[in-house]
Amino acid sequence: MLCRVIIKNFKSLSHVDVTLGRLNLFIGTNASGKSNFLDALRVLQGIGNGFTISEILDGKPRSATSEVWEGIRGGSARACFDNGAEGGEVSIEVTGEGGRQPWEYAIGFSPHDGKVTQERLRVDGRDIYTSDGIAKRRPGDPAIEVKYFQGTGGRPPHLPFDRTRPVLSQFAKGHDEWKRSDAELAQRVATQIADTQRVDPHPAELRDYSQAHQIRRMGEHGENFAALVRTLCQDSAAKDAYLTWLKQLRPAEVDDVGTLSGAVGEPLFMLKEGGKDFPAPVLSDGTLRFAAITAAFFQPEMPGIMTLEEIENGIHASRVRLLVELLRNRAATGTTQIMATTHSPIVLAWLREAEHKTTFFCKRDEVTGESKIRPLTEVPHFCDVVRKQPISELFAEGWLEAAL
Repeated sequence: MLCRVIIKNFKSLSHVDVTLGRLNLFIGTNASGKSNFLDALRVLQGIGNGFTISEILDGKPRSATSEVWEGIRGGSARACFDNGAEGGEVSIEVTGEGGRQPWEYAIGFSPHDGKVTQERLRVDGRDIYTSDGIAKRRPGDPAIEVKYFQGTGGRPPHLPFDRTRPVLSQFAKGHDEWKRSDAELAQRVATQIADTQRVDPHPAELRDYSQAHQIRRMGEHGENFAALVRTLCQDSAAKDAYLTWLKQLRPAEVDDVGTLSGAVGEPLFMLKEGGKDFPAPVLSDGTLRFAAITAAFFQPEMPGIMTLEEIENGIHASRVRLLVELLRNRAATGTTQIMATTHSPIVLAWLREAEHKTTFFCKRDEVTGESKIRPLTEVPHFCDVVRKQPISELFAEGWLEAAL
């Protein structure tokens, strides 16, 4: 679980510092910084996967050993708050906890050069490596040096690493120059930040036959959605739980959920309503989207972090309360940390008071272009005003924007 994230000079996030919980909602107008925060988490995911800085920002094509990696919106040219000017540097610092070992990881990089400028790792209160105190290399230098703390006395040795990719993934691979146990600690941190799933279903993917027959986690855009549903349907408890939420979230009566088979057995998503089968190609975009999002919460292989944008899309207004309950229910399992954006005042209306501290209001300054992200509990006078007027009305009437 990510506990705290500090972002500097990334897109519209000049300086953002947020403390996170299990369920985190980001609210605000369009272009207020919500998606940019999720993009910063995607940068961390790319770091955990061991990609180069350029690949993380601009994307990576499919290869024999990896799937397509979509870069962040705008790529390296728009990654800096100063519009990617030469010399601009982005930094991301994150603290987390995995098992009983808290950890801290920080990285600075130049989007323009595609190179790491600074990096450090601390696990369970002990420094593993850091570039702090070492003179920064010139842009053309191929290596970055870090001090490696071996846990023994004496001056920490300086170790060189390729600057085009984060030190974390290189250190995690192990080497004779550092302890295997320290490499394993780095690998745990890398695995944790890489275990992020963006759930952004595309109707075209959801309407298609799945290439796989069974899977344990679907693709970011809903690739192999039908194969996931087939997997869920083979586990009676998982199917019952999935179907229960579908029946509650969908206004029309749903009798059953399952898959149809193609010419070679490939699955196609299907809903049964009124005793009739309705295959994916005849279902609406909204129906398919909420069916895919709901299925994502029952995947056999749940991610450590899940990000979703505009969660209310495709959900009937009368069912939004149940959507909030679904998010709350799945976050409470302790398996997956949820980061979601919403424009819906109705979503906010069903929040509990304790959830206000992990519901973040985002606002962008029209003059400077800088986004501010604050928990509702830190918006001036919010805690007093919300006792007199519903939060949904405060949001819809623009009170939050005026207060921040």
